[in-house]
Amino acid sequence: MTQYLVRRALISLPVLLLISIILYTILALAPGDPLTELASNPSFTEEMRENVRKSFGLDDPAPVRYAKWLGSFVQGNMGFSFTSRSPVSDLLLQRLPTTLYIAGVAYLISCCLAITIGMLAAMRPYSLLDQVATALAFIGFSLPTFFVGLIFILVFSVWLGWLPFIYNSTLQVTDLESLGRQIRQSIMPIAVLALVQTATLMRYVRSAAIDTMYKDYVRTAYAKGLPKQQVVRRHVLRNAMIPVITLIALGVPSVFTGAIIVEQIFRVPGIGTLLISGIQARDTPVVMAVTFIYAILIVFANLIADVLYGVADPRVRLSGPRT
Repeated sequence: MTQYLVRRALISLPVLLLISIILYTILALAPGDPLTELASNPSFTEEMRENVRKSFGLDDPAPVRYAKWLGSFVQGNMGFSFTSRSPVSDLLLQRLPTTLYIAGVAYLISCCLAITIGMLAAMRPYSLLDQVATALAFIGFSLPTFFVGLIFILVFSVWLGWLPFIYNSTLQVTDLESLGRQIRQSIMPIAVLALVQTATLMRYVRSAAIDTMYKDYVRTAYAKGLPKQQVVRRHVLRNAMIPVITLIALGVPSVFTGAIIVEQIFRVPGIGTLLISGIQARDTPVVMAVTFIYAILIVFANLIADVLYGVADPRVRLSGPRT
């Protein structure tokens, strides 16, 4: 296991390096200048503009800027934001807890719902429960995230007035009342993310469970007289989860990318909002840091998926063949 992890980590380094080169090249070739707003100021002279460009290193060639950025990133320095003049790492640390809270709770709920509903539907294939669950899954999978978010706002905020549609980032949880307000303002962002992820995972859980139910070892377990609940728990669920575990690990990046849209809809001050504002302001250090962190998350999720697959399925060997 250790040798496998080390080998995969070494393989991931060139992949991340190539991704960083591609991202930095795209941002370097993108039209516009991060100092455009300053240039429109009549009191901002050309000399002052050049001094600012030199202070940010924008007068260097793109390969030199990339080498400086990579060296600083490895040391934990992500640079300074062009717009706020604050360290990018501080901006990320300010917004990361909110994104982890929204995306983490949504994904946990979606995994629990998908496994429960998928297994119940698989136990009664083509029943009313199965047909309703499949129809709802296709609807949730087909509708885009922003459309679901707008429907939630229209129904639960505008028509019913039950939930706020603007996330209050200044709210401090100090008592039960503020805790209730925090939960109320988090319901819709979490529900939108959980709905899409539940619809995606539920189809795979149902398909894997139905495929497992007709295996020979399941029929043998029934022939031995084992109760149905014991057969489902020990044989069907455990073996059906082998491909689903991989999908759950690989779905982590999609939750965070979906959170970008949800944060924009509900004005949640997370990393997604920071990325969009950085793109609009041509804030290259912020955009580069956020996108590269997402790339690291995807590579790490692939590694976790491989490890979990090997743990769940004893037939898969992670240490390689013996010599």
